[in-house]
Order: sequence, then C-alpha cells, then structure tokens
Amino acid sequence: MNPGNEQDTITDEMVQKHGLSPEEYQRLLGVLGREPTFVELGVFSVMWSEHCSYKSSRIHLGRLPTTGPRVLIGPGENAGVVDLGDGLAACFKMESHNHPSYIEPYQGAATGVGGILRDVFTMGARPVALMDSLRFGRLDHPKTRGLVRGVVAGIAGYGNCMGVPTVAGETRFDRSYDGNCLVNAFCCGIVASDRIFLGTTGAPGNKVFYVGAGTGRDGIHGATMASTEFGEGSEEKRPTVQVGDPFQEKLLLEACLELMQGTAIVGIQDMGAAGLTSSSVEMAGRGGRGLLLRLDLVPMRETGMVPYELLLSESQERMLIVIEPGREQEVFDVFRKWDLSVAEIGEVTDDGVWRCTWHGEEVAAIPVAVLTDSAPKYDRPQQAPAALPGLPEIVDPDPVGRLPAMLADPDISDKQWIWRQYDHQVGTDTVVGPGADAALVRIKGTRKYLAYVCDSNGRHVVLDPFVGTAGQVAECARNLACVGATPVGLSDCMNFGNPRKPEIMWQFARSVDGMAEACRALGVPVISGNVSLYNETDGVGILPTPGLAMVGLYEGPPPRVAGRFPRGGLTVALLGGVGRSLGGSVYARQFGFDRHGSPPLVDYAAEVALHDALRALIGAGAVEVAHDLSDGGLLVALAECCMEGVGGIFNVGGDAGALYGEDHGRALIAFAPEHAVQVRALTEGVSFRELGHTGGDVLRLADTHGYAVAELQAVWRNSFPEWLNAGAVATLATA
Repeated sequence: MNPGNEQDTITDEMVQKHGLSPEEYQRLLGVLGREPTFVELGVFSVMWSEHCSYKSSRIHLGRLPTTGPRVLIGPGENAGVVDLGDGLAACFKMESHNHPSYIEPYQGAATGVGGILRDVFTMGARPVALMDSLRFGRLDHPKTRGLVRGVVAGIAGYGNCMGVPTVAGETRFDRSYDGNCLVNAFCCGIVASDRIFLGTTGAPGNKVFYVGAGTGRDGIHGATMASTEFGEGSEEKRPTVQVGDPFQEKLLLEACLELMQGTAIVGIQDMGAAGLTSSSVEMAGRGGRGLLLRLDLVPMRETGMVPYELLLSESQERMLIVIEPGREQEVFDVFRKWDLSVAEIGEVTDDGVWRCTWHGEEVAAIPVAVLTDSAPKYDRPQQAPAALPGLPEIVDPDPVGRLPAMLADPDISDKQWIWRQYDHQVGTDTVVGPGADAALVRIKGTRKYLAYVCDSNGRHVVLDPFVGTAGQVAECARNLACVGATPVGLSDCMNFGNPRKPEIMWQFARSVDGMAEACRALGVPVISGNVSLYNETDGVGILPTPGLAMVGLYEGPPPRVAGRFPRGGLTVALLGGVGRSLGGSVYARQFGFDRHGSPPLVDYAAEVALHDALRALIGAGAVEVAHDLSDGGLLVALAECCMEGVGGIFNVGGDAGALYGEDHGRALIAFAPEHAVQVRALTEGVSFRELGHTGGDVLRLADTHGYAVAELQAVWRNSFPEWLNAGAVATLATA
C-alpha cells in the first residue's frame, strides 16, 4: 500500500513535521484503528490542521448569530448567501491569506484573491465586487515597504485580470505586524436565488470530475504552514505558497457558470486549502457519502508526481464537480471549449469511506467521519492578560495645531496610491468607489445597489476585545448608513495569535462575544467567515484583529450623497454627542500611548437611531454629505470632508477629546439651508449640533485657527507615497 516510493514507517519526527501533536497522533490511531500510511498521515495533517478543522475556534464561533429573514445559506458552505428580493441573492465571504503573503507577498496576495473568487463562483454567483483589509508593520521596519508593494501588486494583478472591481478596502500599520502582515480578501457575487450550488455529492454512483488547471507541486502543506507560527527559517517555507494564474481562473469562472446554466451539476467545490483532499472530503462529509478517487487520472503539470503530492498540492484554479451518470459529455464539451483540463477521476460511494487509488492500488482508505467529525475540538484555557495601563494626561498645548500630523498618520493618510492600482470601475456598475465611507455598486438592470465596507481596529480590540469588536460592528453599519444602505449580512476574518496561549484564547473568545452582541443589537447576521490563528513570529503576536466585511442593500434612485463637501453654502452639522474617548486613538498613539486606556463604548440605541436617521436623510435627498466619525475623531473628519478643495468656518473647539476622540455613534452631515426644517424633522431623537457652513478654501475654526485646504490636502495625499517611494518623512508618524 505504498506506491510512489513514499515512506512506510511513521516516526515521531514525521508526525511532528506534519503539525500533529503526540496526543493528536494517538487520537488518530484510536479513531483509525491502525497506523496510517505516509499518504494518510499527510491527509490527517491538513484535515486536522487549525486552518481546515477550526479545532480551537469552533466552540466559540457557534455563539454568533447566523440566521435571519434574508439568510439563505449561512456558515459551513464555500460562502454565505442572503436574499435581495426579486429572485436575486448576494453571495459573499472574507478570508485570510496572511502567512503566504508574508513569505511571498505577490503570489500570496494574488492567490488569496483567486481563492476568494472561487469560493463565490462555486456557489453559482458571478463575482461583482472585491475588497481587501491589509495590515503591515512599522514604517521604518526593513520589510514593510517591500511587503506593501508586493501585496498591492498581487491584489491588483489578479483582480484586474479577472475583470472584477476592487471597490473598497482599508490599510493600517502597527509594530505588532512587523513579522506577520495580514491580507484579508473579500468577494461578493450575484446569483439567482433558485440557482445556488452547494458542495455536496448526491447519490452513490454519481461521477467526480476534476476541472481547471493541472496539479503541480506548489502549495504542498500550505494549510499546515498556515496553522503554525513563524520563527527561524520561515523564508524556507516559500515552496508552500501557491502560484496563481488569473487568466486560467477567468476561463474556469466562465466555464463553471456556463455548465451551471444546465442541470448536470449535483455538487461543486473549490480546491482551496489542502487542495484535492479537503475539497473531496468536505463534499463527502456534507453529502453523508463515501468517495473514490483515482489519483493517476488527475491532470498534472509536472512529471513524477506521487499520491502524497497530488492530494496535498494547493495548485490554484481547480474545481471538483459531481454530476449524475450520463451527463459526462456535457462536462467534457464545456471545459474543453474553454481550453481547460477536465478528467473523470472518481465516483460517489455508499460506504462512507474516502478512498484513493494509484494505478489500481489503494493508497488511502479513511472513514469520512474520522477526518471531519472526529477532528480534534479544543476548549483551550483562557486567561485575561495583565491589565494595560490607563491613559495618562496628555500635555498638548495646541491640540488643534496637531491636525497636520494627524492627517499624515499612516492609519489616516490617503491610500490613493493603493487603490488607484485596482480597477474599481470595470463592469461599469461602481457608483461610489474606494476612499468613501462605503462603496456602492448597482445591480445591473435593477434599482438595487449593494454597499460594501470592511473595517478592523486592533488598537481598540487589544484594550478590550469585547468592546473593541462591538465597536467595529457598529462602525461598519454606520459606514453603510452613510451611503443610505441597510446591512444584510457580515463576513468575519478573525486574525489572532497563538491559541495555545490562554491570553490569546481569551482575546478570541471575548472578541467573538462582542461581535455576537453587536450583531444581534443591530440585526446583522454573520453568514460566512474565516479564522486565522498563529499570527506570531518568534513568540510575538499581532494585535487581535477581527476583520469585518459588511454588505448593505439600498433600493431606489441613485443616492446623491458624498463624503466630501461639494460646494460652498452648505450647513454642516454633527449628529451624535461630543467626543471624549481617546483610549486606543490615533491621537494617543502620536504620544506613544496606543496601548493605554479603554476603547469607546457602544450605545446600541443611539447607533440604531443614528443609522435610521442617516438612511432617512439620504433616501429623502435632504443631505449632500454624510461622513462617519472614526479614526481621528471630529477634527479629522471635518478635514477629510474638505479634501475636494472646499473649506468652511466651523464652531469647533475644546480639548483633545472633543477634537480627536473616537467615540461611536457620530456622523457629519452637510445640507442646503432650505432643507433645514426637513433635516431637523428626520433627525428627531438624535443629538444634533450645527457646526457652521462650507465655503472658501480655508478650514477655519471658531477660535481663529485656520488651515489652507491645499496645505492639508498636500499632507494627507502625499505622506503615504512619499514614504513608500523615498522612506519615512518627518510628517508621517511612525506606527
């Protein structure tokens, strides 16, 4: 039972190299009832990895709200699906590609985009929008500049070639990401609500087809690599990173969608993490069946490949399809038309066993339940970390004078250099693109628009994971409200450190609970997601970073609202209270106190009232500007609204908390004076404070402080590209 010259005798060293603990190997022996072959050891190593089994997170994720009146498909499939009405549905998911992107930035990020695209179109949906959430280390760290360039180029190179617009995203910097950049990719597609495809097997006797690109040796043990922390020699893991080909994926997308127009497909599954192994095992598990794979029939692009490599390769642009007997020619015709590899490699069985043969000889035979239901599931110890220090009194004789430095901060400064490399207009449906509170993309041929936003604030979460994560949910929903949209669902990407550390596990569990509370309070179901653990290098972990991607629905005529002042003569008002919370703020970081204090609390009733008011104002056409307050607080938000060149005079002053506090539940609006009565009526029940009026080319405050808008624009727009092209400059604060 050992074709391909694989090793037979399993040693302790081999078990360790495959990422299994001694206890897990003993568990393996117990459920399997014998010693595994070398091929089977490789299969267990990926299926029982953190990346595939969610063994440290499953018990916590079950507390998230995953149902709702619009939810058609929740967590567990390739992507979640929500009903949009009129026979349409949105299919979306967010997923991480952190470890591969740190080792090989271009290919790591590119294949992250490719993988999330496949997760969506395997459900039958045509992708219509991409987003990305990125994290990098200190600006003066020697790897940061290369990582930024490589990751952005990879995202652009893949998404642009696929013809799917990248419509939104966010990028932040912090020293905790020096050894672990984060690359979280999101995709949304549109599908007919009665034409959704699932990753299942159907009845015994159904045929299993391999379609797409040939299998190579790239990406072997990628899932196992993503389930361990980095240390000495991490660069040697470069061969575990997949190599993408977006042109092959474009062909695969069109071929799959063409075949989906008929009735031949019973089930379809992307070959993502753990490749052929995970895709076939997951399909068999969902279908409650067994599966037989003839590995010698798998299309290969390299010579001399053996079963172990074929099963564990994570070569990109591949799908597994199950069809009914008698429909084989339809599959061959479609995929040969698109010049893609296609082969019948197996069949569905009724014995519940996942089997693989190599030229007629069996090389693996494992009960499906052993790989899925029997995978380890841990309730790991939790312990709250030592309390972080309180925020000391910050001595700042001129807080208003700090505005240019705030606008130059790497978390606030303009990231146009990034998003201009992405084609965000391809498809001609993007109404509001990158740089706004949320993107807005129309669904062609309808009066429906989908709004997209992604957000993550590790500075807040590290201070209090529950409160910080709840605040992120509120901010996402608030951003959607600023373009008039109502949330329909959320996808999460939970990026944390080593779960074996009780403090990290405590952070994770508290973050999940904060997300759950906020989602219930705001009526937002979590329909899909991903967990990325072991984001540590040499024992140093990242900030706890729960990445959130939220989708909203707007119906009606195109909303006429912007996030910048379009002209003079508008009345500007603040909805929500006065700022005071500086814990975890960008302002506090300017003084070296980014790990001090408490994050802002969320008042759910106030948030709901604000969101309802914003949607009412935008739906009635009563406001021309809506912009939420988040990083940098009130004064930064006012300055951002001036970035199209229009200034104004505003009655804004007070201490640093009032100017830069990052309290939730607040937004700026601007409206024509003739709409004042209507605006006040639609904002009844929401704190309302008139700040001033737009006009001129100077941002002037009531205390006579004034900044030429052109000067603020120069700092905000140039700081990031100047650092990227020539090194950190004095005006760009080091994270």
